[in-house]
Amino acid sequence: MTLNIDFIMKLPLKLEKKGEWFISSCPIIDVYSQGRTAKEAKENIIDALSLFFLSCFERGTLDAVLKECGFRPLMKKRITKPPKEPENYISVPIQFEVNTKHAQCHA
Repeated sequence: MTLNIDFIMKLPLKLEKKGEWFISSCPIIDVYSQGRTAKEAKENIIDALSLFFLSCFERGTLDAVLKECGFRPLMKKRITKPPKEPENYISVPIQFEVNTKHAQCHA
């Protein structure tokens, strides 16, 4: 059996108009993109960040990249309802597939 698993990261978004283009960025990760409209620039930065995180995962560097960018885990009480997403944040999906027949987790 194969399962699809989605991780969602909520990250800050910076959006600026430069001439005819909208420049989108996630300063905390230092990833940039652009688009002819604000909507397109936002969609493009989400795609760029998803691909960036998947690339880091595949190379085995995701933990090092997050630590280098200043990320650290918070030990908070369990969240029962996700907080409302602020307007200047974006949700970035990171999608995985798990074959449960052959998967053995040794965590």
